[in-house]
Amino acid sequence: MTIDLNSLSLKELKELQGQVTRAIANFEDRKKKQALAELEEKAREMGYSLAELTGTSAARKRAPATAKFANPANPADTWSGRGRKPRWFAEALAAGKKPEEMAV
Repeated sequence: MTIDLNSLSLKELKELQGQVTRAIANFEDRKKKQALAELEEKAREMGYSLAELTGTSAARKRAPATAKFANPANPADTWSGRGRKPRWFAEALAAGKKPEEMAV
C-alpha cells in the first residue's frame, strides 16, 4: 500500500494521522487481549484461574469512604475528607468554624 503524501492536503494528512494513531492503539489493545486470553487458557489447562496465579481478583471494588464531616446547614450533605473541599466546608472554615465542629 503506497500513499502519495505530497498530494494530500493538510486536512487529509491530519485525518490520516488520526487514523494511524487509532490503528496503533487498536493493534496494541488486540495484542494485549490476545496475550491475556492465551495466559488464561494456559492457566485453565493447568487447573487454575489466572486470578489465582497472579494473586489478583477480576473485580476489585473499593468501599465508599465514610463521611467525616457534615454540612451544618444540611446534615445530609457530607464529605469524607478526601479530595477537594466542598464549597460549604471552605465557607464554614472562612466563617470561623473549626473542622471538629462539623465532624460527624
